[in-house]
Amino acid sequence: MTPAERFPWATILSFEGMEPRIHETAFIAPGARIIGDVTIGPEASVWYNCVLRGDIHRIEVGARSNVQDGSVFHVEGPRPDTEGCPTIIGEDCVIGHMAVVHGATLENRAFVGMGAVAMDDCRIGEGAMLAAGALLSPGKTIPPREIWVGRPAKFLRTQDEAQVEKIRFQTERYCRLAQRHLAALRGETAA
Repeated sequence: MTPAERFPWATILSFEGMEPRIHETAFIAPGARIIGDVTIGPEASVWYNCVLRGDIHRIEVGARSNVQDGSVFHVEGPRPDTEGCPTIIGEDCVIGHMAVVHGATLENRAFVGMGAVAMDDCRIGEGAMLAAGALLSPGKTIPPREIWVGRPAKFLRTQDEAQVEKIRFQTERYCRLAQRHLAALRGETAA
């Protein structure tokens, strides 16, 4: 069964021969648009009205990561001065509602808050957080476990293990929630 057949309520389109690859355990919500060179890993979820457009470079969403409602992922294609910037999301990442991730890399357990923007060639380290509403300008790196806030984003403080554990809790909750939504859409009762 193709991804489009598994998720008939979403728009899943190939682009110039590039077909989205969606793991059989992933969840794609109604209204989501997945286009082109996009890979979505095991138990990852893409929520209502998100757009992941992999037309001029690739997008990867790692295992158990969640892309929450209304978020937009795009990429920077190759130019004379660069090979371009894919959007790479590691495992167990949380991307809050209405976030924009454009040609950036998130390492495992990274967190992008609601309405935040991560631009071309940015990197958000393992267990790090770009706070709600923040803007990470091109080429910036947030080291592991740091929290950055503001527009433009700047260092606020380092997270402790308990705060990083909250990111892990969020990913686990979203994995369970995705299964409940999938069951509801199929007219079933979630296990």
